[in-house]
Amino acid sequence: MRHRMSTRAAGLLLGHAADRLLGDPRRYHPVAGFGTVAATLERRLHADSRARGVAHTLLLVGGTAALGTVAERAAARHPAAHLAATALATWAVLGGRSLEREAAAVHRRLSVPDLPAARTRLRSLVGRDTTTLDAGQVARAVVESVAENTSDAVVAPLVWGAAAGVPGLLAYRAANTLDAMVGHRTPRHERFGWASARLDDLLNLPGSRLAGLLTAATSPAGPAAPLRAWRRDAAAHPSPNAGVVEASFAGALGIRLGGTNRYASGVEHRAVMGDGPPPGPADIPRATALARRVGLAAAVTAAVAATVLRGRPGERGC
Repeated sequence: MRHRMSTRAAGLLLGHAADRLLGDPRRYHPVAGFGTVAATLERRLHADSRARGVAHTLLLVGGTAALGTVAERAAARHPAAHLAATALATWAVLGGRSLEREAAAVHRRLSVPDLPAARTRLRSLVGRDTTTLDAGQVARAVVESVAENTSDAVVAPLVWGAAAGVPGLLAYRAANTLDAMVGHRTPRHERFGWASARLDDLLNLPGSRLAGLLTAATSPAGPAAPLRAWRRDAAAHPSPNAGVVEASFAGALGIRLGGTNRYASGVEHRAVMGDGPPPGPADIPRATALARRVGLAAAVTAAVAATVLRGRPGERGC
């Protein structure tokens, strides 16, 4: 049976292309606007309570999904409008190009070498304490961030875009943003952020597994090493999703990730993933090149899935 490409599929591809060409908007980014709304609501709702955190999460993620549903239904009557709405939402939620730019900025400072400047720039990618990291530890942090965020900021949103269109794209990004804001374990957010952290874990399950498979499929050394590292090492990572992608990247790049990380809240000893030497600055461009391949493969996979699913409400053929 032959399928015409759906407007959803075409919009996902166009939005991915826009992200690769343009990156995030420099000003008036909708995610920044969402963050402002979320912070305002947190000030009103916050208490050391899981129930309050659940309400905070439901209001923000549910409200964002509702707005996406209204936008998609309004655009669904006209294929060009539906294509544009999907492409715009995809561009707004993807972060692959900006992730690569930040990684490259750290790499340039390591290449000078200017280690203090590299440590400072690294703070835009990771939450760990960077003040005492050596060049190899900076490189490891960058590669781990590239791996995790390739899943969180590229593959997972494309999965939800293929499955649920504009509402899926926006709701996923809302949940992911909330996790970054309140999902970490601090005295203020230990209970209040529980719902956001668990929802983000749940929504990232399919994306992280697809990211692991696509890492294996696009690995320069073939699929065996990424799959072996995933199977052997991922479960020891504290995150059920980041471990899959970091282990797969470690296997694909022939390096070793994991180890001791220092945060404001304390020291965390993470399991070692992969075989081979620890990463060095030269591994950062290799990681971003792998991330580009995974992102492109994810966009194509999402477009194929959306085309096969054509015929659901809100879909039009191109």
